[in-house]
Amino acid sequence: MTRRADALAETLLQGATALAELAATLTDAEWQTRVPRDGRTVGVIVHHVATMYPLEIELAQAVAGGNAITGVTWQAVHEINATHAREHAGTTREEAIALLRTNSTQAAAALRAFTDEQLDRSAPISLYFDTPLSAQFFLEDHAVRHSWHHTARIRQALAQGVPAAV
Repeated sequence: MTRRADALAETLLQGATALAELAATLTDAEWQTRVPRDGRTVGVIVHHVATMYPLEIELAQAVAGGNAITGVTWQAVHEINATHAREHAGTTREEAIALLRTNSTQAAAALRAFTDEQLDRSAPISLYFDTPLSAQFFLEDHAVRHSWHHTARIRQALAQGVPAAV
């Protein structure tokens, strides 16, 4: 394990822990609150973050191996998110938090296995118009940042008193 990989893993776990701790304190109405500019409920978003960790790590491992990421577009991401939201609309707080804890722990372990050389390796990434980007960038912009981003958006929605889904 390198110091860089460990630091990334710790940041990922801090974000996932913050999201899990926030989720554990929510009322049923807050769990069903729709997040502005996103449209999904808080509960679906918590489950979504947990569900995405394995894919985000897999894609970063591909880049770390020098392999281009192809066929991944923002349109595809939006479709995946919409399908996930429909399929997991009834997710419970307990199952979403458990999945978040399990998948973030596994993601951090996988992240710790990256070498500095792998973190530095770049490959074209279709999500960024085939720009060659490093595995570290991809990890930071996706798996590491994901829970931090959504935790902030959830806190903002709850502070604004956005109504729950009907």
